[in-house]
Parts: sequence; structure tokens; C-alpha cells
Amino acid sequence: MPAIVLASTKNMPYERWLELRKTGIGGSDASVVCGVNKYKSPVELFMEKTGQIVQAEAGEAAYWGKQLEFLVRQEFTKRTGIEVLTVDKLLRSREYPFMLANLDGACKHPDYGPCIFEAKTANAYKTAEWNNAVPVEYVLQVQHYLAVTGYTGAYIAVLIGGNTFKWQFMERDEEIISMLIKWESAFWEHVETDIPPALDGSEASAIFLSKRFPDAVPHSKIILPDEAASLVNQYEAAKVKIDEFTEQKQKAENLLKQMLGGNDTGIAGDRIVTWRNVQSEGKTTHRRFTVKKAS
Repeated sequence: MPAIVLASTKNMPYERWLELRKTGIGGSDASVVCGVNKYKSPVELFMEKTGQIVQAEAGEAAYWGKQLEFLVRQEFTKRTGIEVLTVDKLLRSREYPFMLANLDGACKHPDYGPCIFEAKTANAYKTAEWNNAVPVEYVLQVQHYLAVTGYTGAYIAVLIGGNTFKWQFMERDEEIISMLIKWESAFWEHVETDIPPALDGSEASAIFLSKRFPDAVPHSKIILPDEAASLVNQYEAAKVKIDEFTEQKQKAENLLKQMLGGNDTGIAGDRIVTWRNVQSEGKTTHRRFTVKKAS
């Protein structure tokens, strides 16, 4: 069943694109809904879709990934002989209107017919994740697109570290698609009823609670449920650990600063320790301490 063309994305203002994305779940949202995204929680996604927080602007990695999309597409065609067409459209599933798709491209497989093309870039530290496999968040993204379009396969190509190019074909997986439809349907019900998914330890959960309960009724008191006692114990135990780790961290930092003295850089195994001069906007100079892995 072909998807509905919701809008043309050619020359579409970014703000308009964000507004349309709030009308459903996109491919990059699939891993968030499934709870396997490292950078965003379901609660944060819920707040974006309900307009309670503004989606963060794309960072440098996302920006350059978009800029290099043409190069990845071009290299894929050069290596495979398969032409990739751009798809400047935001698509909506006919059967499941909460499912959206914004494709990087479309092409044809000799046996599977029309297929999706997905372009990715990754830094060199991600090389192991692409060894003979596709990272799970991208598997979910592609299968989400296959659910929306009805296509039976997809090509996914990646440029890793600026000097390693890989690509592979992925078949439609009805088991994964069935799971996505079930989980995304349940998530979208949260959006439509304005009832958040289970709260977690994310900052988004804290923001949600602050917005939902901005004021306390003076002198009001209730008896909390039985499970509150275990949460109190968890909170107090975590606070003790945080205090201990904070003190340990500060002690290690102080001793390293003592070792550096008037020097701004030190080497410790495979780590670079710096305590360098930096200048604030008011032109006040101070030293900033960092520890990072040697490149």
C-alpha cells in the first residue's frame, strides 16, 4: 500500500519541517520509542511531540552527515552501478498515520524491485559497530521506513572516519516491523492523551515534572504508596555514592594539577591531562582542567 505524500521537503524551512515531524513518529525516532537510543529518552521524545520542549538543533555530526549525504549516494552508485534518486518528500503511512518517513533516496534492486536508500556517516571510533552488521538504531530506522513505504528491501551505505566506505542490502523483516507498529502505536497513544510514558532518570523527565507540577499547595500532606520507601532508599544510597565519587574526583584532579604545576599539558598512559589558560568573555584569564584520550 503506497504511502501518502504529506509534503514536499524541497526548500522547506527547517521550522516547518520540525512542525510536520511533530505529527507523527519518524524513522530516527524508532530507536527512541524502543528504548535503545543512547542520546534521547522516550520521555524527551514525548515532550518534543507534544510541544513541551523544542527539539534540539542538529549538532556538528548531524550537520556534516547531511552535507556528506550526496557524496555517500554518489560513491554507492559508483561502486554498485545502482542509480539513487532523491526523495524530497515527507511520507505518511496510509495504514498507520502516526508513522512518517523522510527518505535519503530510492533505488531499485534487481530482484526486490523499488528499495530505500539510506546514507550514513560515522567517526572512526564507530568502526567496530559496522563490522559485518548494521547498528541496531539504524536497523530500526530502515525497517520503520519499509513499514511506511511497503518496500521489501533497503540499501544502507556508510562512510566511516572519512576513509572507509561500506554498504549492504537489508531485507524487509515482518517480525521487526510488527514490533515497531505495536510499540510506536502505544507511544503515539501517550502523545494523543498527553500522558507521558514511564518516567526515567533523564533530564526530560525532570523537566516534565517541573512543568506538570509548577507549584505546591502550602501545608498539604499525603501518605505515599508503599513502593515509595524503596525509592527513598535508592535515592539516599545514590546520594552517598555521588558524594563519595565527587570527593574522589576532586582529589584526583587536585593531585594531577599539583603534578602539572606551571605546565599546561601532561601525558599519563593513553590519556592527555591539560590545565590550560582560557579567556572568558570579560577577558579574565583562568585555567581549565581536562582529561581526554590521546588520539
